[in-house]
Amino acid sequence: MQIDTPTPHTPVTTDQVAALYELPFMDLLQRAHAVHRAHHNANAVQRSTLLSIKTGGCSEDCGYCSQSARRDTGIERGKLMELEEVKQAARAAKASGASRFCMGAAWRGPKEGDLARVIEMVRAVKELGMESCLTLGLLGAGQAEQLAAAGLDYYNHNLDTGAEYYDQVVTTHSQSARVDTLTRVRAAGMKICCGGIIGMGENRSVRAALIAQLAGMNPPPESVPINHLVAVPGTPMEHAPALDPFEFVRTIAAARITMPASFVRLSAGRQQMSDELQALCFFAGANSIFYGERLLTTENPEASRDVALFERLGLVAL
Repeated sequence: MQIDTPTPHTPVTTDQVAALYELPFMDLLQRAHAVHRAHHNANAVQRSTLLSIKTGGCSEDCGYCSQSARRDTGIERGKLMELEEVKQAARAAKASGASRFCMGAAWRGPKEGDLARVIEMVRAVKELGMESCLTLGLLGAGQAEQLAAAGLDYYNHNLDTGAEYYDQVVTTHSQSARVDTLTRVRAAGMKICCGGIIGMGENRSVRAALIAQLAGMNPPPESVPINHLVAVPGTPMEHAPALDPFEFVRTIAAARITMPASFVRLSAGRQQMSDELQALCFFAGANSIFYGERLLTTENPEASRDVALFERLGLVAL
């Protein structure tokens, strides 16, 4: 089945994305790489650093998350970091080669007093000449506008999984509530970072539905993180069945083909990936990574390993 590469105004259907998954693996990679090369420097990867500015104690029950107050995962409830601590971390990230600094807080959504402190952090990051990104949960009326006024570049809020599978992952809020936040972010003039998590027990049709839903946004997210589940002990996903690595690569390829202009980020789970698997993901269209030794509460490859891998593959940092 031939599927034309979509534009932001002609998104594919779930059935069309499912057809991509059914292609022979080499044919899918060849097609994804051609799309990637037509829209991006095929040997350049954007590097972001992610800092947890407030860890643990979240009221939500997201089944994959170690920071839910409903789980015993060994993560202690922390306070919002001080501004100077964030500045120090951002300076270190820039010095190590990151061009975007992302900050995450374990909240259902920010309170106004906390939002004011986070806005100071955004301004500090911008003063360093870095792109800024936040993930704070659900945004209320007027909050996206405040963040935009502070100069925030990206707001991250993932769809997590296909809509029909969402209640198998989260029950304390709906996926439509997440979509409402993304609508607020876009209306305020900010860019969107939005993707999902693969390997939570979903089937291929759910993955195809997720990719189709992301590609169906008008415009699609500028940044699309594709996370491989990190099965954290103490979470409901602790014993999720292992995902075929080629299925993960297929998801990267499907994201690239359906969202040709977006940055597709190889996100959580890289610590468990071989260099060879990551290279396949880069060939399939991934052109962004999280760079640094931690992603909120989970491990990430050491910067030195990423530098060595880039050198072996002839990749350069954006």
